Amino acid sequence: MSLKRILFLGLLTVMAAGLVFAAGGSQASGGSANSLEIWSIQTTGKGPGIFERAVARFTADNPTIKANLTMIVNDAYKQKIAVALASGQTPDAFLSWSGGPMYEYAKNGSIVDLTSYMNANNYKDKFLDAAIAQATYQGKIWGLPMQNVSVCTVFYNKELFAKYNIAVPTTIRELEAACDTLKKNGITPFSLANKTQWTGSMYFMFLATRRGGTQPFINAVDGSGTFLDPAFIYAGEKLQEWVNKGYFNTGFNGLDEDSGQARQILYRGEAAMHIMGSWFNSSALTESPEFAAKMGIFKFPRDEQGSGNPNTVIGTVGDNFYHVASSSKNQAKAFELISHLIDDNGIADALDDGRIPPVKGVKLSDPILAELFGQVQAAPDIQLWYDQSLSPEVADVHKVTSQEIFGGTLSPRAAAQQLQDAQAAYLKKK
Repeated sequence: MSLKRILFLGLLTVMAAGLVFAAGGSQASGGSANSLEIWSIQTTGKGPGIFERAVARFTADNPTIKANLTMIVNDAYKQKIAVALASGQTPDAFLSWSGGPMYEYAKNGSIVDLTSYMNANNYKDKFLDAAIAQATYQGKIWGLPMQNVSVCTVFYNKELFAKYNIAVPTTIRELEAACDTLKKNGITPFSLANKTQWTGSMYFMFLATRRGGTQPFINAVDGSGTFLDPAFIYAGEKLQEWVNKGYFNTGFNGLDEDSGQARQILYRGEAAMHIMGSWFNSSALTESPEFAAKMGIFKFPRDEQGSGNPNTVIGTVGDNFYHVASSSKNQAKAFELISHLIDDNGIADALDDGRIPPVKGVKLSDPILAELFGQVQAAPDIQLWYDQSLSPEVADVHKVTSQEIFGGTLSPRAAAQQLQDAQAAYLKKK
């Protein structure tokens, strides 16, 4: 959905609701000197409690300031924050996922340059360098890394691999051999729910990055290259080859990731692998401890014919990045409020929730998280999710065309052309 469409729908929502946001049940406001508004999307599991405790700690430290926390579900949030920014009703503190949206907020003056706050008392040194890098745009720090080191990896059923004598694949050829063995034994290689589109994008990103590295994407985004680069065409062709070989579960383009349809296939042992963000570890522990006990991870394999570094990871080092709105009447306290989200108690809460906070020196007892953190620390670079790097309207084209590649309704070259046309149009109007 284009940004323009989102804004239009969002404005209709506001009109219908009389400027009251239904999901959060709270009217957006810029707050006052003694009142702060913060929005979050951590509405499931332990997320609400973690945020409520952080806000309570801030209030205890600042008894004269009232802090209001509004929880909004993920997809609804994207519409509501767009409407809030367009109408000047921005909360004092809110999140983005870095990348394209954050750059837009910085360019149009919606958020505060946090560099001076982050440099004070060397506060920024608390965070992983890669997290600060993702919060930085044009030499300034615009967001506070929060919530999680979210990187994509291959989760797999160790029991099935052992049963069929399959070694962990280190190359694309070995991965395909493993898929063929699983197929012969009636096991679907990959569980996928691609109605949500960003799930299929993960496969596309890995294949393109292993084939050409991160540079083709960087070039395509800044206009020095294009999305017709061979790495992107290869990724699309390989995906359609895997679909034709039956490497994915039936009906994947109609299944919903958010409701857990792909995960259930994996939990039942009907599929052996699941490419997903690191948050899946927490989901598996909660939803299926039996599966979690036999779960392993491995890096997406090396492309024998590619130039991409096999240690490059895909994801974010910080997941949610919290911003202070330029319209806030108490920007210093708004920054103090978001810093409470990642204080010592917040870090402990995140670890207890099976997450990796984006700070230095954390001790991880969970073996899956420890291995993931090792992958991040060994990575020469990090490819930010495509749909977060691109502008919202171009990201939408990427997700839709990726889904069509999976569905066989669009050729990889035609998909690449559509994406390139969208990016060229975006660059032209900048």
